[in-house]
Amino acid sequence: MDENQNQNQVDKIVDIKLEKEMQDSYISYAMSVIIARALPDARDGLKPVHRRILYAMNELNLDPSKAYKKSARIVGDTMGKYHPHGDSSIYDAMVRMAQDFSMRYPLVDGHGNFGSMDGDGAAAQRYTEARLSRIAMEMLQDIEKDTVEFEANYDGEFKEPVVLPSRIPNLLVNGSSGIAVGMATNIPPHNLREVIDGVVRIIDDRLEDNETDIADLLQIIKGPDFPTGASIMGTSGIRQAYRTGRGKVSVRATASIEDINGRDTIIITEIPYQVNKAKLIEKMADLVKDKRVEGISDIRDETDRNGVRVVVEVKKDANAHVILNQLYKYSPLQETFGVIMLALVDKQAKILNLKEALDYYLEHQKDVVTRRTKFELEKARKRAHILEGLLIAVNNIDEVVQIVRSSKTRPEVRERLMERFELSEEQARAIDELQLGRLSGLEREKIQDEYNGIMELIKELQSILDDERRLYNVIKEEILIVKTKYGDDRRTAILTDANEIEDEDLIDEEMNAITMTHYGYIKRLALKTYRSQNRGGKGIIGMQMRDEDFVNNLFVANTHDYILYFTNQGRLFRTKTYEIPEAGRVAKGMAIVNLLNLNEGEKINAVIPVKDYQDGEYLMMITRKGVVKKTEISQFQNVRKGGLIALHLRDDDELISVLKTDGNKNIFIATKNGMGIRFSEDDIRPMGRTAAGVRGIRLRAGDKVVGAELMEEGYKILFVSEKGYGKCTKINEFNLQRRGGKGVKIYRITDKTGCIVGISSINDNEEMMLITSEGVIIRIRVKEISTSGRVAQGVKLINLDENIQLMSIAKIAEDELEQEDELEQEEEVEQEQDQDQEQEEALEQDLE
Repeated sequence: MDENQNQNQVDKIVDIKLEKEMQDSYISYAMSVIIARALPDARDGLKPVHRRILYAMNELNLDPSKAYKKSARIVGDTMGKYHPHGDSSIYDAMVRMAQDFSMRYPLVDGHGNFGSMDGDGAAAQRYTEARLSRIAMEMLQDIEKDTVEFEANYDGEFKEPVVLPSRIPNLLVNGSSGIAVGMATNIPPHNLREVIDGVVRIIDDRLEDNETDIADLLQIIKGPDFPTGASIMGTSGIRQAYRTGRGKVSVRATASIEDINGRDTIIITEIPYQVNKAKLIEKMADLVKDKRVEGISDIRDETDRNGVRVVVEVKKDANAHVILNQLYKYSPLQETFGVIMLALVDKQAKILNLKEALDYYLEHQKDVVTRRTKFELEKARKRAHILEGLLIAVNNIDEVVQIVRSSKTRPEVRERLMERFELSEEQARAIDELQLGRLSGLEREKIQDEYNGIMELIKELQSILDDERRLYNVIKEEILIVKTKYGDDRRTAILTDANEIEDEDLIDEEMNAITMTHYGYIKRLALKTYRSQNRGGKGIIGMQMRDEDFVNNLFVANTHDYILYFTNQGRLFRTKTYEIPEAGRVAKGMAIVNLLNLNEGEKINAVIPVKDYQDGEYLMMITRKGVVKKTEISQFQNVRKGGLIALHLRDDDELISVLKTDGNKNIFIATKNGMGIRFSEDDIRPMGRTAAGVRGIRLRAGDKVVGAELMEEGYKILFVSEKGYGKCTKINEFNLQRRGGKGVKIYRITDKTGCIVGISSINDNEEMMLITSEGVIIRIRVKEISTSGRVAQGVKLINLDENIQLMSIAKIAEDELEQEDELEQEEEVEQEQDQDQEQEEALEQDLE
């Protein structure tokens, strides 16, 4: 018998590899820590323990209007129903949610000793009491209306929410910190007003079919707002954290120097976030003791219920400013907060930038409001159904009373009512349970009024579900109410750090005209320098150049835009606009080889400004031999100083044009000898950064591509020839073809016009710049250029002397013109003010 038992036990032994078992077990443990313990959800900004505490308190009816309940009871309910872990970890999490120096907007209203900034622990859970704070109720708002998914708890006895409805953007507002396995999160708290304003900005942009830029959000959300106040030094770390999800923020205590009893005294009133005040004072005392900081006679902690107050007395012969700077350098009076915006998105850990964090919250609110609306709509429809039955009963009261009196049982009453009036069981039951007194005239009106109100509500709820714009407006209204109720001023100041000032911070945003010459000179000049002239004028000198040099590229960009430079060899370089040297109107500028690391014989053939890199945007590249390639713009986000390969070129070919598109446009390519083709971007699949491309147009012998444009509704194509002639042609003159064909005739070329030198997609509200081989620039209004057919030769745009040719064109967009007009109006106002001041001064002199 014993031998059989031993044999059975041997048969149950399974051979496994220790390495694989360790690996599988550790991965399971790591995923459990990441998903179920250490990281917050991007939607409500809560870890599971915090979410379960708040839900358990809500189930205990601990709203702000109710009495406090023992913390031990809250911890017990949370542990017994939802969180099968130690009571101390649950209590510690609840304590933190009640500390106004840990949470920017505490979610728990604690009563009793909940710890201090000196690192003192909270009293035992049997001594303290708690309830939900007012703002915590916004986290749980409408949870009973099927707004979120529920799942079974650890033993299947109860249901718990997967996420809270969270009407406040809690991930950013209260921040989060946690260490998982192989990763960590450290999200700073933010100001509620600013974060909600950021969400509203995204909603407004979506309502206008625009994409919100991180730069726009940076103007609204200034930076972290810590519950302990203090100051953030510089903005570079904030910008980096908001753009990439990672960054370092330097936080400095708020201190002042006061004269107390004839002696300089340093008064510290705010300390950096998460700094232990007792240890801070201990560290400062150690610095004095070790003589690393000299000149301090005493350090006292005078903190009370009115706020932090640490007094540092300075000796009479010491410089208080020097001592304060030393304390900033050597003590926790100045700390670095390492931002890591890591959160769970669909149960996967993801680093979020500022816009992504707000986007995930907004998508969650869309889901919450949609589910709530469906819940309320179903409830309203059920009530309307009952009221319809009651109205039938009211209108047939005598017959209903007769059926009730003549029936022996209540089931018989319901059955006869259903049969006689074609009612549902729910309607029949409602009529059966209705008191006859409610069928009086007054009650009949109330039923009718309620029914009319319910039908209006159903119409309103259905419109929210049918129209996404209505849905966005509902979300916007609700979060703005939250902002009004709970919003407050910033506590953390953001100061300029002289060591972090970047060139870009010192440069105003304005539109510049950038010119490049054939021999490689580049400069930028304020757009307002050029004034509009009438068609056929002689122009003004835009650049003084060496003999035989001429301008071959001109474009318009904001000083803070990225400029992407594409060379004839298919390489890409990048600068900011302000990095291009600014020069006078007639100056030749800087040699571009001093700005970019070009190879011998390499020249810039295409330049486009880019405000920011957006998903869903592409660069369309066109070569001299008619090859085209479409690549996502995000593939060019990291450009090395030495350049980046943008396109692999075939023999004897060169890159001539680059267009920024959304992938859904029509492309128009024009050739030197007056041929052109229009085809859809759908004909070209997106390709990798180093791909060679495909055929866009089949060229005849001796022909070459001179330009390419996007074709958009409401725009025309401008063609300009080398002898100063030009015309506009409507886009519907060019039929859509498949890429790779020979195209159609687009311009009647004669000895008088010369070959085509450039094309541009324009509308009547824009203006054009034309540049000759001598560097003369003329600026004309598009509406002065006649619109002609596909094979017309056009009209004279600029008078050219013999042997002078038109070399390049560039357009000035409508929004750029509006900005220029605003600048001119501001200048006129300033001039008028100066004249008024001169007149007043002259009058005063006359009176004297």
